[in-house]
Amino acid sequence: MKKIVLAFLTLISFVLGEDKTAELRIGAQAYPLYAPLWAAKELGYLDEEFKKVGAKYTWNVFANGPLVNEGVRGGSIDLGIMADLPAIIAKSVGLDIVVFANFGIGEKALALIVPPSSSIKEVKDIKGKKIAYGKGTYAQHLLALLLNNNGLKFSDITEINLAAGDIPAALERGDIDGAVVWEQYISQLTVPNKARVVADGTGIKLGNNISYIKRDFAKAHPESLIAYIKAVQRGAEYINNNNKAASELLSPTFKVSPQILESVFSHFEYYAKFQPRDIKEIEKVKDYVLREKIIRKDIDIKEFITTEYLDRAGI
Repeated sequence: MKKIVLAFLTLISFVLGEDKTAELRIGAQAYPLYAPLWAAKELGYLDEEFKKVGAKYTWNVFANGPLVNEGVRGGSIDLGIMADLPAIIAKSVGLDIVVFANFGIGEKALALIVPPSSSIKEVKDIKGKKIAYGKGTYAQHLLALLLNNNGLKFSDITEINLAAGDIPAALERGDIDGAVVWEQYISQLTVPNKARVVADGTGIKLGNNISYIKRDFAKAHPESLIAYIKAVQRGAEYINNNNKAASELLSPTFKVSPQILESVFSHFEYYAKFQPRDIKEIEKVKDYVLREKIIRKDIDIKEFITTEYLDRAGI
């Protein structure tokens, strides 16, 4: 009987544009890749949009995409934010998820960096060198593209699997010769001249970061997804239009100075909508991980990515 009543209340809430039975458990990451969501939280946009539909959310922070996937698999969260590659892996290994919102792109927000005095001047110079990156992250795909475009393979380098947060110290100690990493670490090292960029994603990788949701939650609570999208879009517009103020607002969150964060934000184009180029890019990443047998099972991009909730949010 309780299930029947709950289903009836859910239907009535949907008709009224409310979602009072929902509590969306968000799995976040404290990186500027996802700055629109953090801005939405800090500025109260999430609270405002969820209040409009009578829903609630909880906030959980993870160190990287693979750990977010584990949170979803373990049942502690419903919504994950991450780069394209780990989301594809999650879908391929059986998580019943759907990608429903974008964060935008950042071709310069993912790069191969080396110490300032390094003899590495171009990508081909990394042959035989110790190069760090996080396996299973989108840094792996950029490195693969850079190697392939320069006639090299992973076997031509010594791979070091390092979390992004451990890369700056390893680079400064000389434990590694270079690394492929994302923002805020690129600006954190290059602005004070502790590292320099050899190559980034310009022209070869858009650097998409996305939001995905458990499919059953999406079906049961569409208004919560729409509220989330509206808040993220508001956060994106705030950053795009108020770079300096946004840098000061989010500096404590990302643990870098406002000046460095301004550099970081200049490397991004934030927006919640999926443009055709974004979907095409994610399919390209899927083809890469399938070809390299990082995933064993193909996925249908049309079934994996939906614009339904973006359309209903008017984005």
